[in-house]
Amino acid sequence: MIANHLKLDLIRETFKTWYGKKADFIQKLPQTASYREYYRISYNGDTVIGVINDDRKENEAFLSFSKTFDKLNLNVPKVLYEDLEKDVYLLNDLGDTTLYSVIYANKHDYKAAPQLIDLYKRSLEQLLKFQITADKVIDYKYCYPRAKFDRQSIVWDLNYFKYDFLKLGRISFDEQLLENDFQKFADFVSSVSTDYFLYRDFQSRNIMIKDEQIYFIDYQGGRKGALQYDVASLLYDAKAEIPNYLREELLNHYLDKLEYDYGLSRNDFMKSFYAFVLIRIMQAMGAYGFRGLFEKKVHLIKSILPARKNLKYLLENGKLDFDIPHLHEVFKNIITSDEFNIYEERFLPNNKLSVTITSFSYKREIPIDLADNGGGFVFDCRGLNNPGRHIEYKLLNGRDQSVIKFLINNSNVDVFMSNVYQLVDSTIEKYLELGFKNLMVNFGCTGGQHRSVYCADKLYEYLKSKYDINVFLSHIEQGIKEEVVR
Repeated sequence: MIANHLKLDLIRETFKTWYGKKADFIQKLPQTASYREYYRISYNGDTVIGVINDDRKENEAFLSFSKTFDKLNLNVPKVLYEDLEKDVYLLNDLGDTTLYSVIYANKHDYKAAPQLIDLYKRSLEQLLKFQITADKVIDYKYCYPRAKFDRQSIVWDLNYFKYDFLKLGRISFDEQLLENDFQKFADFVSSVSTDYFLYRDFQSRNIMIKDEQIYFIDYQGGRKGALQYDVASLLYDAKAEIPNYLREELLNHYLDKLEYDYGLSRNDFMKSFYAFVLIRIMQAMGAYGFRGLFEKKVHLIKSILPARKNLKYLLENGKLDFDIPHLHEVFKNIITSDEFNIYEERFLPNNKLSVTITSFSYKREIPIDLADNGGGFVFDCRGLNNPGRHIEYKLLNGRDQSVIKFLINNSNVDVFMSNVYQLVDSTIEKYLELGFKNLMVNFGCTGGQHRSVYCADKLYEYLKSKYDINVFLSHIEQGIKEEVVR
C-alpha cells in the first residue's frame, strides 16, 4: 500500500512518463464509495484522470474490460497509460456530470425533464450491447472473486445483507428461518441463465454524460451473469428514486429491444426479474449498512430511505411472490424499524430549511453531517473559561444554572455568541433565499459538557424563536436531543 504522502508524487511521475512533461496542476477528486483514488491532471489546456488503486485484481479486470469495450466502440474511458506494478493508470477525462447529477439538478422531477427519460432509454439500449455483444469476446479470466454470478455469489450477497445491514441496523430476525429462506431463494435465482455479461453496478452514478453522449464506468466487478440483474440495478437504484410508472415504461423499452433486436423472450425474462430486483436491493442494503452505518459515508446512509420505499412498493404490489415467508417478515421489520426513523425525520420533515445544532467533545471527532453538506460551522468553545476546571461544576453541565452563571460572569460568552448569531443569521438568510435545505452548526469543547452545551442551547433557542425553520439539537456527550419541526 502506498503511503498517502507519496501518492501525489506517484501521479506526477506517472503523468510525466506518459506525456513527457510535468503537469500544470493536479487536483485530488472527492472520494467515491470505492477505495480507489482519482486525480484530475491539467496540462496544456487539457485534462486526464489518474487512478491509484492497490487492488491489483480489480485493476487487471478494469483495464482488460476497458480495452475490450473500446474495441467494440462502447463508450467507456480510454486507457492512456498503465503501470500495474505501481497500481496506477491514466484515463481520458469524462468530466463530472453523471446521470445522477442530472437527476439531482432536476430535483428528481422526471415529468419536467424529458431528457432524463431519453438518457435512461439510451443507457438501457447500450446495456444490451454490454450484456450480449461484448459477452462473446470478453476474457472472463480477469473476473474476480468469481467468473460467474452463480449460487456462491448470491449467497455472499445474502450474507452481506444479513451481517452488514440487518445486524448493523438492529433488525430482528430468526437465524435458522432466515437461512432456510436464503437457501430457497439462492436456488431459484441461480437457476436462471448466466450466459451474458453482468455489469454488476449498473446505476446512475456510473453513467457519465459528456457532449450529450453517454459513457459508462465502474464495470470492474463484471462477470458472467443473468440479464435481469443489471436492469434491476438501474431501475431500482435507490438514490435515483425513479417513479413506478416510469420504471414500467423503461422496463418495457428494454424488453422491446431485447425481443425485437436480439430475439430473446420477454416472458422468460420476467419470470425471474423481481427476484433479481430483490437480490440487488439486498446487496445494495449491505453496502448501505457497511459503508454507511459503519463507515459513516453519508450519501449511503441517505440511500436507506428510498431503498425502504422500494421494498414497501414491492411487498404491497405483489412483486415478491416467492416462498420466502421469513424474509417477508424481515422486510416488514426494515420498513417499520424505529432505527431508521431518525433519518427520515432529519431528511424528510418538510420543505423547510433544517438546521442541526450539536455540542461535542474534541476528545472525539467532529460530528458527521448527515445532510452531506460538508459539516457547516464548527465553533471552538475552548477559548471560553472552563467551568470543568472547578470541582463544584465537575458533575454539572451547561444547562445547570450555576454553570450558566459562571460562563456569563467569567468569560466573554455573550460576545462569543453575538458573533455566532451574526454568522449563522447571514448564512440562514442566504440559504432561505437559495432554497437550501440543510445547515449544520457544531459547538466543541474539551469534554462536550459545559461550554459547548451552553452555546448550543443558546443558538437553539435563538433560531427557533426567530425563524420558521426546522431546528434539531443534539448534545452528543450528554445524550440529549430536542427538535422543533414546523
